[in-house]
This record gives sequence, structure tokens and C-alpha cells, in this order.
Amino acid sequence: MKKRTSKKIALIGTGFVGMSYAYSLLNQGYGNELVLIDVNKQKAEGEAMDLNHGLPFAPAKLRIHAGDYGDCADADLVVITAGAAQKPGQSRLDLLRVNAEIMRIITDQVIGSGFDGIFLVATNPVDVLTQVVLRESEWDRKRVIGSGCTLDTARLRYEIGKRLNIDSRDIQGFVLGEHGDSEFVAWSRVTVGGKPIAEVIEETPLLKWEEIDHIYRSVRDAAEEIIRRKHATYYGIGMSLVRITKAILNDENAILPISSLVVDEYPEAKGVCMGLPTQVHRQGVDHIIRIRLSEDEVTQLATSANILRESLSAVGL
Repeated sequence: MKKRTSKKIALIGTGFVGMSYAYSLLNQGYGNELVLIDVNKQKAEGEAMDLNHGLPFAPAKLRIHAGDYGDCADADLVVITAGAAQKPGQSRLDLLRVNAEIMRIITDQVIGSGFDGIFLVATNPVDVLTQVVLRESEWDRKRVIGSGCTLDTARLRYEIGKRLNIDSRDIQGFVLGEHGDSEFVAWSRVTVGGKPIAEVIEETPLLKWEEIDHIYRSVRDAAEEIIRRKHATYYGIGMSLVRITKAILNDENAILPISSLVVDEYPEAKGVCMGLPTQVHRQGVDHIIRIRLSEDEVTQLATSANILRESLSAVGL
């Protein structure tokens, strides 16, 4: 991988998630160049036009335009949000197989351009599709990243902060595992302003142990509740992707619960991509952070990994 200082981003997929990401980039004034790629070229062009009209109000200059896979050649980061939506009567497994094939096609096209940067995958089921991109690219695991549990962790911090009336940015902790039904909160590692959550619960009437499971369920089921009300979720993941983008292109060495391939860090999850605390920088993944989990949390991690293995088997991985 070439050493880079530019911040060119190629976004593949201009649906709700992709454009929420693009809009967040524009509003945060991040990046040098953003190229929008979609099978519907006219939509990509229209989205680029619309975004460009907001540039006079943006905090920084950003070149935004529609393009094609050839534009990935000198990109630093390729963000994939493209994918098929579930159709009436279509099973989750059928949808997974369709999106796995879409990921393979996209990966081949991007690599065929001469791209030598980092892949960031957001299409669901993100852990499985991250692994599809990794296998299809045959790249080092450090350069293929999924959004993982970054959004779920943000939801957790919001829920705890709301109950304690504390800025959610001062809540530290992780949702880990699959970005999906088998995800879990590593409660043994959650802190509020550096104080373990167990001590916080003992000292304040604002949060009780009985509420912990409710918070977990609120986080796990958040997407379902939002979809029931407005048919899709996109703002939160859009901002999560910008956070990951900054961690990569700013060479931050930030620790985020992104999805990447587990090798030896967590034996229970060896061989699968899942959301775990990971140090991220300009070259992609530096390493997955090994944190001490409770016995129950280790069991939940193993369960989540096994569920992901079943999905991987369904798409031939």
C-alpha cells in the first residue's frame, strides 16, 4: 500500500445511507475529494449537484462529483453502502446471497481500477459482507474494514447518557460481536467519566440494575424501531462512517469497535469478521485490542461468532 497524504474518498452507493454519509462529510468539512458511484449514474450526478450547492455554507472546500470505478484508482478510501433491499417474500438468507454477489462484483471492479487504499464496508449484514470483500480481494485483513458495532456503541452511549443526564461523549464502553441480534454489551468494561458502571449504579438513583437489560434491548432493537416508524435508518450510520473515515485518513490510532478479521486475539471468534475494539490508522487496522471480558461475555462472544459462521457458510466462506 502506497503512503498517502491526500483524502480522496470514493463512495459506492447513493442510497439513503450513502448520501447521509456524504452529507455528513460535507457538513463536517472533511476530505479533499468525494466521488459518487452508482449503477444509476443519473442519480449519482443529481446527488453531486445537490451537495455542491451546499458548498458555500460548508466549513471547508470539498470537490464532489459523480464518477465510475476508474475514479477509485487514486482514492484513499472506498466506502461501500450499495446493496439490494429485501423484497416481499424474500428470506434473509436469499438477500444475503444477493448482496454477497454484489460485493464480489464491486470488489473486482474497484481492484481492477488499480485501487490501493482501504475498503470500508457498511452494507448489511456488514460482518459477513466485510468478509466477502476480504476474501474476494485477497488483501491483508488490515485493509478491509466494516462499520461493525460503531453505531451500536453510539446508541449505547446515548441511552446511558440520557438516563444519567451526562454528555454521551463521556460514556465509554462497547457493544461487541455481530452487528445484529447476537450483539452484546460488554458491561464489565463500561465506564462513566472513568468510573465503572457498577459504581455509578450504586451511587445514583438515576440508573438501576433492572434497567440494564432494557438499555441493551433498546440498543439491539433500535434499527427495528426506527424502521417501523420511518422505514429506514441512515443518519446515525452516516455519521458513524465519517467517524471511521477520520480515524483512518487522519492516522488517529483511534480505538473503535469496527469489524475486521479475528485471528488470534479472541480464540472464540477466530476466523470471522465482527465488531471488536480495534486500533485504526492510515494503513487500516493496526491491531484488535484484547480486553478482559467476564465469563458471561465470553460466552456471548462465542455465540455471536457461531451465528456469523453459519451465515458465512451460506455464502460459501
